[in-house]
Amino acid sequence: MKKLTNFTAVEDRLQYNILYSCTGEAKRGHEPFVAEHALTYITHGEIHLHTDKGVLVAPKGTIGLLRRHQLVKAVKKPGVDGPFMSINIFLDQQALRRYSAAHDVHATGIYTGDPIVALPVDPFMKGYFDSLMPYFEHPEQLTETLASLKTTEAIALLLRNPSLKNLLFDFSEPFKIDLEAYMNRHFTYNVPLEQFARLTGRSLSTFKRDFAKTFRTPPERWLQKRRLEQAHYLITQRHQRPSEVYLEVGFENFSHFSTAFKKEFGQNASEVR
Repeated sequence: MKKLTNFTAVEDRLQYNILYSCTGEAKRGHEPFVAEHALTYITHGEIHLHTDKGVLVAPKGTIGLLRRHQLVKAVKKPGVDGPFMSINIFLDQQALRRYSAAHDVHATGIYTGDPIVALPVDPFMKGYFDSLMPYFEHPEQLTETLASLKTTEAIALLLRNPSLKNLLFDFSEPFKIDLEAYMNRHFTYNVPLEQFARLTGRSLSTFKRDFAKTFRTPPERWLQKRRLEQAHYLITQRHQRPSEVYLEVGFENFSHFSTAFKKEFGQNASEVR
């Protein structure tokens, strides 16, 4: 687990696997790929989670668990009482395997519930997150041993819900799934091809081979064209501004989007409005 020892007034403060997030303006998350299970508590403001099934709004006071191996676009929004703030515990596979071995707890089947789980805010879970707050003001007090103990405590608290055992202790990789359906649902997520391959249960080489068979074009070319078509629709039919659209459809920066858009459609994005 990575340790950052220089804590300054930045949006995200990470120490080991415990993250404190704070932003004073509406802001998109940087990474839509959820690599590890994440236990999250929204202390101020709200977060909008954009998935292929719609938008989930988590207001102040929400405690939730995000399953690993999924794509989620997060937009953090401050509240009327101040900036957006949250506490996040990443439950990586190494920590979960250690817990499984030490306590003889194992998955007994495949988890079939929602990939984003809203948890009840009871005194024990609320008290757990309250106990973490002093460490963000005095990060030097959070040692690796204490971070490990707090992670173990989080797992134990989650296991009060027996249905989460299959979510937490499923160490298998994703099964091979329908590539065409998955890509048509998730093309707006800006992640490397390696992540798309993993999420569809393939190696990178198999992903590229299956993609070429399915779409008759390389994935990079298909993704750009599909994103530009979606941008064109949003600008012309939904009357959205190009400066709003480029991030939504999966481009990293506005300059690249503008150049690609004009090359594809023969007009600047601002002109087609």
